[in-house]
Parts: sequence; structure tokens; C-alpha cells
Amino acid sequence: MKKLGYLLVLLGSLTSAQDHLSGFNMMSFTYKATPKWMAYVELQTRARRDYTVIDYYETKGGIGYNITKNNQAFVGLGRYGTYEKMKISQEEFRLWLQYTFTQRFGRLKLDHRGRAEHRFFYASQTGEHTEANRFRYRLSGTLPINKDKVQEETFFVNAFEELFFGSREPNFKRNRTFAGFGYQFNHTLSATTGYMFQREFSTKGNDNFHFLYFSLNFTIDGTDDEKDIVIPMVD
Repeated sequence: MKKLGYLLVLLGSLTSAQDHLSGFNMMSFTYKATPKWMAYVELQTRARRDYTVIDYYETKGGIGYNITKNNQAFVGLGRYGTYEKMKISQEEFRLWLQYTFTQRFGRLKLDHRGRAEHRFFYASQTGEHTEANRFRYRLSGTLPINKDKVQEETFFVNAFEELFFGSREPNFKRNRTFAGFGYQFNHTLSATTGYMFQREFSTKGNDNFHFLYFSLNFTIDGTDDEKDIVIPMVD
């Protein structure tokens, strides 16, 4: 674990020398009402251009339903804000439908997630309203280190690759690559940290972001479910 921590520090120093280091912070709340139904809320801030200055936020949530043991449907909505020079430049309201398929190979859990989003934008400085659709696919993996599954007092590593597509040029909008590690303190609280590379594709050129990521995840489970605890990933 110490070696992985040193590697993240080294990555941070290298990326800050090439482009700049950005910040990505998340707090999530999961409530399992029954073995089938769950509710999810997420709060997020990002410091895209300067690690010390927050210039983006998200507040979102939704309802999930476990169709079978390895298949889940989810519907969500959220509000998003982007700042330029300390002033709000764009506001967004988003609706999405999501499907996740889970595979297990020993300790390793893989999640295939597909999402379809409809996005409503408002440019605060010009008053312009626009809409757009976006489609996302993410392959993520979680591997517990000191136990067979993620339960109390479990160290774990996780990683993912996510691709973003849209109906407008350029059709390939974004890709994200993440690698990190975390600790499940008890049935309620876990923490995750890691490094995420994000590349944005646009008609004006490409932007690269090197995010240092940190999250706190709270879970309330009244179902006495003995399956492993789900760790929310960067979103």
C-alpha cells in the first residue's frame, strides 16, 4: 500500500510538471431500503484549472432496482455548475437511465455500466439555452486485498476505463482512466483516493486533466445483506 501511495505522489508531480494537477472530491450516500431497492445521493466538487480553486460542482441522485443478482437498473437526475474566473458560466440539469451488469472472478468484481443522458444547458453570461444527448460506457473493477469480499476493515484497489459519446461532432466526447485504493472502515463508511486522467475532445482542440481524487462514501443498509459492500466510483 505504501508503494502505491508513493506512485500516486510521483504521478502527481509528473502531471503537474506537464500540464497541471486538478482536484476531484466526492461524497456519496447510499440507502438500501430492501434487497431490491436502493436510493443514492452524491455531492461533488472539482478544481479543474487550479488545484486550490473549486470551479465545478455536482448535486445528483436517483433510485436503483436490482433486477437480478447481477443486473441493476437506475434512474437519476442532477444539477451541475461550471465557473470561469469565479463567476458561474454554465448551469446544467441532467436526466439519465442506467444499466449495470456485474461479473465475479474469485475476489475480483467487474461492473459493466451503460448510461444514456439527456442534458439541458443554460449559459449564464449569454442567456442561451441548449440541449444534448450523451452516452457512456464504463468498465470498472474492485479487488479486496485482505478479505474475500469488501466488508468491515477491508483494504481494496479499484480502477476503471470510461468512454463518452454524443450525437454531435466530435462524436467521441471524452475518456477517463482511473486507478486508486481505499479502505472500508465498517458497514457504513469507506474512503477512496487515487489518480484519474481525463481527456476532453472538442472542435476547438483537446484538453487533458490530471485529477487527484478523494471520496467518502456512506452506506445505510437495513436489509442485513451479507453480500459485499458496493464502493461508488468516480462519476
